[in-house]
Amino acid sequence: MLRAYGPGCKGEVVDPSHEKIPDGATWIDLERPTREEELLVERCLQVAVPTPEEMAEIEPSSRLYQRKGALYLTLSVLFGVEEGRPASSPIGFVLTEKRLVTVRYVTPKPIKVFAEGVCREPELAESALHALSGLLDAIVDRLADELEKVSAEIEKISSHIFVPTMDARRIPAARLTALLTRIGTTNLLLAKIRETETSTSRLLAFLAGTDMVRLEKNSHALEHVKSLSNDTSSLSDHSNFLANHLYFLLDASVGFISIEQNAAMKLFSWVAIVFLPPTLIAGIYGMNFHYMPELDWRVGYPMALALMVASMVLPLLYLKRRGWL
Repeated sequence: MLRAYGPGCKGEVVDPSHEKIPDGATWIDLERPTREEELLVERCLQVAVPTPEEMAEIEPSSRLYQRKGALYLTLSVLFGVEEGRPASSPIGFVLTEKRLVTVRYVTPKPIKVFAEGVCREPELAESALHALSGLLDAIVDRLADELEKVSAEIEKISSHIFVPTMDARRIPAARLTALLTRIGTTNLLLAKIRETETSTSRLLAFLAGTDMVRLEKNSHALEHVKSLSNDTSSLSDHSNFLANHLYFLLDASVGFISIEQNAAMKLFSWVAIVFLPPTLIAGIYGMNFHYMPELDWRVGYPMALALMVASMVLPLLYLKRRGWL
């Protein structure tokens, strides 16, 4: 689908059979484009539309470069958070002096929000650089919002792990599984956010160094790009802090599991120590040998009981005195 935005254009779908793109269009959005739509853009703008294979390349030289006066930029953008399946997908930007082309196969929320804003206020895309700056601004704002949600989720996880009472820390298996699942889900979202942060930071650094942005007439765009670069750097520092905090919570939850296991094993060891001697005594006097002198004792039975009780009490007193109980 091909849509045109800008002065006099409000996101109308452009039929690829048309001879040209509307003159007022400063932002041309290709969503899952057909070959006919790609050919229309290439013919009218004299630029090459990046293919999915080209946008999937991860080396910076294949994602950020300049060719025949046009800037080719690829950015990995976060999407799928609302559906509970956070992922990232590359979006291609082709920037010329008068037109911006975006090539995408998903619809991230920042793109959707910015497109709706341009329909209401066409001046947001009064030029190609304005449109690109607005899109990048929306993407960075979205990252900040998602980091706030991750921070809130980490606080909730922390409150479930570090409860004030010891009994409440004994987590049942089902609850523990749910807790570890929350940690894993939060870590996946944070990893996708950090991937978008890194990709955005590289794109902004490359864009700030291009001749097109450094022109005197585009000084406002350069300042905006530098501001976005500083924001992205701050978000990166914050995401690093959250990642370290999340790793700590994972270690803490696994540590509590180990403590519970050690406590259970210690209990079994105490039970074995306490009941093993009485079992030994009962086993000896339970043997059916004819010649056992204790069988003829009048106090044999009380003596055996007393020995069994003593063999239980003495280990308990010893363990308690050593501080092991």
